Order: sequence, then C-alpha cells, then structure tokens
Amino acid sequence: MAEPAAHHVGITVSDLDRAVAFYRDVLGFDVLTRFSVGGDAFARGVDVDGASADFAHLDGGGVRIELVAYEPTDETQAESEIHLNAQGATHVGLSVDDVAEFYAELPERVETLSEPQTTESGTTIFFLKDPEGNLIEILST
Repeated sequence: MAEPAAHHVGITVSDLDRAVAFYRDVLGFDVLTRFSVGGDAFARGVDVDGASADFAHLDGGGVRIELVAYEPTDETQAESEIHLNAQGATHVGLSVDDVAEFYAELPERVETLSEPQTTESGTTIFFLKDPEGNLIEILST
C-alpha cells in the first residue's frame, strides 16, 4: 500500500483575490501558482454537481496552503460563526519567533480572538481570522 504524505492544507473561500491578498500581504506567504479546474471528473471528485474552482497555492513556510473558491458555492455554511470547540472545526497553525511582536504588527483590520496568551504548556498563542472568518493560530513554544 502507498504511504500517504501531507501535500497541502486547503481552505475554501468566497473571494479568492481578497484571500490571496490577506495571506500574501498580512502573513507574508509567497504565491506559488494560481489555476482553475472544472469538468465532469472534477465535479464527481468533489461531489458537487457542475463544480468548477479557482485555486491559489501559497508557500506557508514548509506547508503549502491551498485557497480555493468554488462555483457553485454553498451559502448555507457561510453565515455560521466558527468556534474552535465545534465538532469538525479546523484551523491552520503558524509558528513565529515572537508572538507578541507579530500581534503588535498586525494591521488594525485583522480580527483576533484575543491578545497573545501563554498556556499551561508554556506555548504562547492567539487566533486571528482571515477575511473569510477562517481561524489561524499564531504560536511559539
């Protein structure tokens, strides 16, 4: 049997250009490639009738971040608030050398769940939201 290896972390967004700008300009990720995919095989593969999607792959410092905007979109999920303790909740974890410095340098428009906190394990963390409301954990140990 083939051994799986991590390839990317995928995040579905409604506005690909806005999401790319955030991940590039706020988090400093390099855009590796942008492309579109459609057709019957893709629609069957993602189990969405008539699906097509625009993709951007970014270099997340050793982890490929895949931003994807689907057509058609599922608007039913878009309005719900994301909470970390909800079953199925996801987030991307990014490490930095100095959490407090990173936090202090964030643009005012970036929404965070709290200021940096040092947990019982000794890890300093805080969570921010991308423009779509997806959660990103910033941490250092």
